[in-house]
Amino acid sequence: MAMTPLHVPTGTTIEFLGQTTPARVFRQRCREWDAQPALRHKRRGLWQSLSWRDYYAQARALALALRALGLEPGQGLCVLAENRPEWLLLDMAAQCSRLVGNGIYPTSSAAQVQHILADSLARVLVVENQEQLDKALAVREQCPLLQRIVVIEREGLRGLSDPGVMFYDELLAQGLALAQDSAQQAWFEASIDATSPDELAFLVYTSGTTGAPKGAMISNRNVVFQMSLAPSYIQVPAQARSLSFLPLCHIAERMASVYNPLAVGLVVHFPENSGTVFNDLREVAPHLIFAPPRFWEKMYSQIELFMRDAIGPARWVWRTAQRWSEPAVRARLAGQPAPRSGLLTRLLQTLALRNVRIFLGLHQLRTALTGAAPVPPDLVRWYLGIGVELREAFGMTETCGFCTATPAGRLKLGWAGVAAAGTELRIGEGDEVLVRGPNVFVGYWGQPEKTAEAIDAEGWLHTGDCGAIDEEGYLSIRDRLKDILITSGGKNITPTQIESQLKFSPYITDAVVIGDGRKYLCALIMLDQEHVARFAQDQQVPYTDYASLTRTAPVRQLIGAEIERINAQLARVEQIKDFRIIAELLTAEDEELTPTMKLKRKVVARRYAALIEEMYASP
Repeated sequence: MAMTPLHVPTGTTIEFLGQTTPARVFRQRCREWDAQPALRHKRRGLWQSLSWRDYYAQARALALALRALGLEPGQGLCVLAENRPEWLLLDMAAQCSRLVGNGIYPTSSAAQVQHILADSLARVLVVENQEQLDKALAVREQCPLLQRIVVIEREGLRGLSDPGVMFYDELLAQGLALAQDSAQQAWFEASIDATSPDELAFLVYTSGTTGAPKGAMISNRNVVFQMSLAPSYIQVPAQARSLSFLPLCHIAERMASVYNPLAVGLVVHFPENSGTVFNDLREVAPHLIFAPPRFWEKMYSQIELFMRDAIGPARWVWRTAQRWSEPAVRARLAGQPAPRSGLLTRLLQTLALRNVRIFLGLHQLRTALTGAAPVPPDLVRWYLGIGVELREAFGMTETCGFCTATPAGRLKLGWAGVAAAGTELRIGEGDEVLVRGPNVFVGYWGQPEKTAEAIDAEGWLHTGDCGAIDEEGYLSIRDRLKDILITSGGKNITPTQIESQLKFSPYITDAVVIGDGRKYLCALIMLDQEHVARFAQDQQVPYTDYASLTRTAPVRQLIGAEIERINAQLARVEQIKDFRIIAELLTAEDEELTPTMKLKRKVVARRYAALIEEMYASP
């Protein structure tokens, strides 16, 4: 495969703080904020801080060390690690030295790692630990361009002796030594000066829902444009706290943890590990959270199930506080001032609603954003009821993050906000949503034919989503065009909307609605193991493992009741007539799931064809 040029077609000049590239903004912010904290990481129960001065010094050291390894501008650097400061340090080192960086999901299989290493023409791969190193070593022979593997953690690798492998602390130490030389410092500053808006900033690989992941080319101009917009939809105080827990390989978290902090001055916190996120959330009490609906649904489920088990007086206070908050919710949704609350109402809200926010770690929250999947309207109402305005946004990898967002104080249930400044929206053929603006990506790495399919001659990005725009400019996303079902009766069904309502149940993690060419709709259900197991324990339902749990009559009745509750809110043609529970506990390593834990419809339909036919066997 030929190397894609470092430079991309010239476009309109976009500036932020008078700078035209992320590397230049980074340098300016590090000088401006100097000793203020930039990154915090919890290690062995203690929070450790890195200042903006240290952020810059370590990014410079890594850039110098990578150059000493032989990396040149335009060559590839991959990171295979969980969220941690080293990820950001490497990302900014690549930006400043004009390398083309990208990330690989930590849950990726060895074969998936090989695909991205080979496709991105990576010369250096940085892995987190022994587990990720094993994947890299298994495919190293199939990646002839790969020159060096760098390991962040030494645990379990004391006796490692491999000329192609080194440790991160060695790389950093080499870079810090090089940085003592004024000529090396001058090279680094000149490299930042040489960055231009037309260069590639990095690659983001799509999750591969319908095929092999593609490398989306994001330019410096794309990133700077998005940074210039961040203050318009992020309302937070100085040195506000955020928590980085979504995969940094994803464009949303890349913008949220690397570039939005440069725009608005966030202090990014990294959890101790993926299993401590909700505990760390309570401890950090962030001012800003962006997360997909599933994250917000999990917190909602946690409270609802907790309240079901609470003592009678606690349940009464909670339900009464919710009921008394309804007038304020209706007023907010209508764009009207909230009615004045009485003393008893305010007392109940303090006892119940504020304490719930504290329990969840949301009591300091100033900006709450969600996107990446349809958002159940009832979820937005619930959060508004406890005092959290959950604002929906729409975007994708190919728009370098968001391209529409809900303005503060202007919620509209079922709508994903209005177009960002400088971004054009229109509805094309087949109700497809089209986007044009400086946030639209350059194209797919090494795949000009796929790029031509995505971006037309007039510069419009064909998103593949169908939707509508109302008279106020709000965008509604109905479904992916390729996912729309047409029943045998000729009815068009948008399954994603139904699936989002199913996933709003605390007992359902995911669902796939089936019905294309069929008389009626059915569903394959993936259980929320934690909540269903708790239900089984409370109901004294005997089972031996996850598979046996899915087959028990009480669990089937539980899911059946949840589906009937949702059916009552759906039109007759949209109602689920039958369902089956997937008996395997799927992980991102399974073929059915993408690294972002999305079910692959075609794979699921093929893998569970017998279950599907079983649901349609009876007349």
